[in-house]
Formats: sequence, C-alpha cells, structure tokens
Amino acid sequence: MSSATSGARARARVEVTAAIKDEARRQLAADGAARLSLRAVARELGMVSSALYRYFPSRDDLLTALIIDAYDSLGAAAEEAHAEVASARPLRRWTVVCEAVRSWALAHPHEYTLIYGSPVPGYSAPASTIEAASRVGLLLIGIVRDAHQGRGVAVRPLPTGLRPEAERIAADLAPDLPPAVIMAMVAAWAQLFGLVGFEVFGQFNRVVEDRSPFFSYAATQLAHGVGLLEQE
Repeated sequence: MSSATSGARARARVEVTAAIKDEARRQLAADGAARLSLRAVARELGMVSSALYRYFPSRDDLLTALIIDAYDSLGAAAEEAHAEVASARPLRRWTVVCEAVRSWALAHPHEYTLIYGSPVPGYSAPASTIEAASRVGLLLIGIVRDAHQGRGVAVRPLPTGLRPEAERIAADLAPDLPPAVIMAMVAAWAQLFGLVGFEVFGQFNRVVEDRSPFFSYAATQLAHGVGLLEQE
C-alpha cells in the first residue's frame, strides 16, 4: 500500500469518526445519553450498522469517546482562559478559571449533562476518561500550589477525625500540599460544579435571576474557602 493511499484512508477514517460523533451529539441533545443507539446513528448517516461498529465496537465505546471529548473541550477552555491571566495573582486566576467553566457549560449544556449530569444506566466510565476529567481540577490545584509556595494560604485546621482521609486524598492528588488545603480544594471543586449544574439544569429559576454577578461572588467565596485572599 502506498503512503498516499494509507494517508487517504487515515483522513477518511478521521472524517467518518468525526461525523459519527457529531450525529451522536445531536442525538444526545434530542434524546439524552440513555437513548443513544449505534443503529440510530448509522441510520442517520446512511451507514450499515456493521460499518459503524468498525469505528466504535459498542455504544459504551462511543459514549466514552464523547465523554473524553467533552472533558477535553472543557479543560481546554479553562486552560486557555487561565493562560490569558497566568501572570495575575492567584485569586484572579482562580475566578477566571471558574468563569470559563461556567461559560463552557452554558454554551455546551448537553455535553455538560453528559459528564456532570445523571449517570447513564448500564454505563461505567473507564479509566481512560480520568486524564481528561482531571484537567480543570489540576489547573485549580496548580493555582493554589502557587499561592501556597508564595505568600501561603489561610485554611482552617482539619477536624481530627477527618485527618486520615485528608492525608490519603492529599497523597493521591498533591502530596506537596497540606492535607487541609487539599480537603478545602475537594470541597470547592464539588461546589463549583454544583453551582454550574444548578444553572445549567434550571435549579436557579425564580431564585437567582442576575446570575453572572452571583456566580462571580460565589467563585470568589470558593477561592476564600481554599485560602486565597484578596491581598494575594
């Protein structure tokens, strides 16, 4: 096989894979992840099911690809926003990343639902999703690490009973940071996506109407919770 033929086949595979994913995303938006069907995707693309299975052997393989794409898209949006303020103080960098997460979620509600909504019945995300899923969290940890290595962070001491769990989590995520800082980070991470989820899923309707300034306030409170102060 010539290199030209091999290259053409590789390009064709990339194009067909992208078309499959695009149609799957359309179906996610229309029907939800639980109803995603390889046969339906193939039908809409004018393919026989057996041909599609050469690209994605099962529905779960297609879901995994979509999940990784969504996490990577979110991570890239957060990282690009952070790059624009990389020389700013940690508090500013933190809030910019949080704002980028919110903006991405509002622009991609169905993809956000896929990664942070209700679990898909019968599907268990494999370890291959972890790297992409970690991008935002690692970015926030990096901001807090910079603050800790500079002026330090102000975090309340841990309750005695929580310390073993805090030490375990710190050893996994960032052994160079105090366990109290890591536990505050885990709490802030959960609260960040809870705030975003409330907005995406309509839980703030008739409660919080002016949402942009509210989110800015909430993101700053999360920063304070992990010890990032105004004078940082």
